[in-house]
Amino acid sequence: MKIHPLITNTQELADLCTRLAKSDFVAVDTEFMRENTYWPELCLVQIANTEEAAAVDPMAEGIDLSPLLDLLTDNEDVLKVFHAGGQDVEIIFNATGRTPHPIFDTQIAMMAISQSEQIGYSNLVESWLGLTIDKGARFTDWSRRPLTERQIEYAIGDVTHLSRIFPKILKRLIKTERGEWLDQEMEKLADPENYRNDPSQAWKRIKAAGRNPQMLGRLKAIAEWREHEAQSKNIPRGRIARDETLADLASHPPRQQADLAKVRGLSQGWKDNEIGKRLMSTIEKAHPLPEDEMPPRVPRGAPLGKEGALVADLLKLLLKIRAREIDAAARLLARSDELEMLAAGVRKNLSLLEGWRFEVFGRDALDLVEGKLAFAVENGKLKMTHVDEENFGGGKGSEYTDSQAAS
Repeated sequence: MKIHPLITNTQELADLCTRLAKSDFVAVDTEFMRENTYWPELCLVQIANTEEAAAVDPMAEGIDLSPLLDLLTDNEDVLKVFHAGGQDVEIIFNATGRTPHPIFDTQIAMMAISQSEQIGYSNLVESWLGLTIDKGARFTDWSRRPLTERQIEYAIGDVTHLSRIFPKILKRLIKTERGEWLDQEMEKLADPENYRNDPSQAWKRIKAAGRNPQMLGRLKAIAEWREHEAQSKNIPRGRIARDETLADLASHPPRQQADLAKVRGLSQGWKDNEIGKRLMSTIEKAHPLPEDEMPPRVPRGAPLGKEGALVADLLKLLLKIRAREIDAAARLLARSDELEMLAAGVRKNLSLLEGWRFEVFGRDALDLVEGKLAFAVENGKLKMTHVDEENFGGGKGSEYTDSQAAS
């Protein structure tokens, strides 16, 4: 594979992208910094196919990234391959308002062919290529110039390895006929709505107890205010105020600005500075959350009491068994909150009861809840068995002992 020197001008980038546009796929990775800014600062883009690889310096003077961004977001003939690519896609969306498409994420794909929930890149490379990655440059400051040869070599390695691993994963997916399992997951990854920053919706990311419309209305208002404050200063939102502080302010609103000095997480200066004044104005103008914006009443935990909790635990055990049997990640088959909802009697809008998930796991999960499936121990291993409806009263269930299961 040909490794290019660091690309720092538009013509070289355009020539590279013209060649890459003829590929079936390109492996993509980015290096960025976001510790001190609201918006992630793109510091490096790495891209490769099976023949060549390069790192592109987006901070180089006068460089225009349009050829690269167009390749990633407009060219539907080239598959874009990432590993744990959510933040990479976010950066591309911030720069263009578009997301890469079509897209493939090797971390997600590994969930369909192994029990790995979130396999890291180093482990992915070691398991598929038998190589150990030098992590020395991983936590360097990618915004500092000039970049060292070691940094560039490390960064390009991310896509050269990925371009070798992807065809192997694809071959395994084809062999197991699980490619369709990933279609929905990849479309979710590429959905622009996942990356659209709407300050008016920021409150939904904050944990707050209760469903009081007045409290939630204040939370929505001050969360939106914090987003605008952080954006205007280009600093992380947590530098303005932490989530816990906003939840506290929404639940126990101060009556006057001087009271802000008593709020945990705010400094004494808020009692008489301008940002404190703007916060108080926001709280005072907040309206109760409208009924159509109230969060849905979703059953959580075990709303059926102790029995419901036991059913949910059995469903989680069933999920572990099935994931082990088919060598797939449990989280790809079903989420814990969905299992709890199923145990609570919910039957609609559950992904585990739809499509391939229903065929692989959901049907048995439903049978377990309805008493048509039982657990048994055979040769020291826990297994599932369908209840014989004739012998056990129409599928209402039966008690299994180790001896019965083994007979």
